[in-house]
Amino acid sequence: MSRSFAIQIRDLAKTFTLHNQGGTELAVLNAVSLDVHPGECVALDGPSGAGKSTLLKCIYGNYRATQGTLIVSDGNTTLDLTTASLRQQMAMRRTTVSYVSQFLRTIPRVSALDIVAEPLMEGAGGDIDRLAAARRTAETLLLRLRIPPRLWSVPPATFSGGEQQRINIARGLICPRPVLLLDEPTASLDAENRLTVTAMINEAREQGAAIVGIFHDQRVRDTVATRVINMAEFR
Repeated sequence: MSRSFAIQIRDLAKTFTLHNQGGTELAVLNAVSLDVHPGECVALDGPSGAGKSTLLKCIYGNYRATQGTLIVSDGNTTLDLTTASLRQQMAMRRTTVSYVSQFLRTIPRVSALDIVAEPLMEGAGGDIDRLAAARRTAETLLLRLRIPPRLWSVPPATFSGGEQQRINIARGLICPRPVLLLDEPTASLDAENRLTVTAMINEAREQGAAIVGIFHDQRVRDTVATRVINMAEFR
């Protein structure tokens, strides 16, 4: 029996239509076939424009593939993102796939602590105990990532790039999910925080997450990746 997958991609293609350039079509991905299993960290390698970020966004559902299949699994159910409805995609993001971008999606007037805790707060309603537990878990992550307590109550729009990236990482890792997507998670970090984040990524993988990431820092890639995929093969 074949090993169960968390991500299964077959003959995936993505073409963008440039409407402001007379409908020119730009083929970014072609014939991508890839399986990612629980406990793996697959690094996407290749030059700028090779389609690394495009593939991550297809897996997260931000982009819909032009053709092929892209199936994600939580171990019990599967969903083909090339045909899934928006409602199904949103449900998948709540339960199956977590995405850590190098850029913070700022939420006005929401504290750093609540931004990090939000994935654990979903569905808690007015349950005071669950909300308090979510915030305690967020506090633990923020301390580990060296975000000082004086900043926890502050909306992070004015934080430094490295601080914002650590908020993203804490939010993405607070609620373990079967699939973890990482887009340059250490790009703005100093050496000490980079070591902390690589350790957290390895911990997530050891706990069974299937990870796909972009790591331009070769030291980070060598530390976390179990496989490296050359995206130039899929142009």
